[in-house]
Amino acid sequence: MKNNIKYIAVLALGLFACEPEFDNPIDESGTYTSGSADFTTFVAVGNSLTAGFQDGTVFRSGQQNSFPNIMAEKFAFAGGGAFTQPSYDDDVNDSGGFLLAGNPLPGFDTRLVIDASQGRPENLNIAPTAEVSSLQQTAYNNMGVPGAKSFHLGFPGYGDINNLAIGAANPYYVRHATTSNATVIGDATSLNPTFFALWIGNNDILSYATSGGVGVDRTGNPNVLSYGFNDITDPGVFAFTYQALVDALTANGAKGVVATLPDVTSIPYFTTVPYNPIPMDAQTAALANGGYAGYNGGLQFAAANGLITASEAAQRTISFSAGQNAVVIVDEDLTNLTGSGIPSYRQATIDDLMVLPSLGFIGTFAEPGNPASINGVGVPLADNWVLTATEIQLVRNARTAYNNTIVAIAAANDLAVADMAVKLEELVSGLRTADGQIYTNNYFDGSSDAISTAVFSLDGVHPNSRGYAIVADEFIRVVNEKYGANVPRVTAGYYPGVTVVPTN
Repeated sequence: MKNNIKYIAVLALGLFACEPEFDNPIDESGTYTSGSADFTTFVAVGNSLTAGFQDGTVFRSGQQNSFPNIMAEKFAFAGGGAFTQPSYDDDVNDSGGFLLAGNPLPGFDTRLVIDASQGRPENLNIAPTAEVSSLQQTAYNNMGVPGAKSFHLGFPGYGDINNLAIGAANPYYVRHATTSNATVIGDATSLNPTFFALWIGNNDILSYATSGGVGVDRTGNPNVLSYGFNDITDPGVFAFTYQALVDALTANGAKGVVATLPDVTSIPYFTTVPYNPIPMDAQTAALANGGYAGYNGGLQFAAANGLITASEAAQRTISFSAGQNAVVIVDEDLTNLTGSGIPSYRQATIDDLMVLPSLGFIGTFAEPGNPASINGVGVPLADNWVLTATEIQLVRNARTAYNNTIVAIAAANDLAVADMAVKLEELVSGLRTADGQIYTNNYFDGSSDAISTAVFSLDGVHPNSRGYAIVADEFIRVVNEKYGANVPRVTAGYYPGVTVVPTN
């Protein structure tokens, strides 16, 4: 059986000039004010969302549409000063990706684009030119560091190039850390901000989620040095860290805006691939069922002997039929029956989420030419391909705790709060902006309209430039409301969406 899951069917015509036109909302009469805020020195602290990361990387033109840079452009109408970002002048191909000592850095590929000739997203087929070892040693107004978790912002050596080999440094921060022992928050506060934006904490749960739950929930463990890359940060650690970050940013009396964390399980990375993507006719279903006859019989034996309940036996029973079928997965949270020779298999349900990379994996052969080795059918999907309902709950529990901390600390420090948890959730059903356009988180349904109104980039996790414009507008809205400011709002339609190229 061949893989019948398809990426987007792209029609090249009409996708290269899909920006709507709107009247310029900027009032040039000089009526804009900062209210009780002071935008003279605006500093933004965070992770990839702050850095302008999109389509799987940071690239030169995309970075210009980071939400803090968009905010700074609007703050300039109300007394805002210059706003600097880490230099990507060496990204001469506008491709993103990194070199280290002249060689491509594994895991840091060029940006994703839609190749209209193939109808699918691909990494841009251009060599990266941005060199990690070209140290800038500069504190910038945009201190967003892709990949950073909350506690990383205070780690000395997180920008030390010598720590890259042991995984204790971040190449994005290595490029601009002021010294090898600097910290992100230290560099940020060295600019003496008069106003700040803080959006941090997504990576404290996101890496666990995007790995399909291949990690550990560290709730109750305060020792961050024992954490793996995909682990969920202990809420107590997050609270302690977040308080320290806010204390540092407000030490000189600066006002600011913080943001809550959205539900990471509602982003396209988890909502694109259905739980039941396997089409079968009756004959194929019968053959597949035959392959699991022994397994199903073992479950009945286990239930009859009290090893599992009849309900769990039914939950674990594998059954295919004509039509669309759920994939078979490994679920480590099932009762362990390996001592009886029964693996922890079941079929996915609507409560499970397939990760985006599974789109190109489900339905392929684990053994070339062997029809019994279809991934997701004869060969169950391993843990990294699916986020189970149990794992989803762990993510949501941590997110709730983190957001409670963010809101409480913001209230105690009289800061504005951008509730991005609510704002981005609106994209699930369709978000109508002030320009009258409805934007969504879905561009994988094959239509050109879906691509032109999508606000997530092709990595399925981060906004595209248009999405960052929506984020910036929400930040400005709450800043205006909290501080009595009158900063011009952002029109999302002025910013580019998904990138389509004729051929790659």
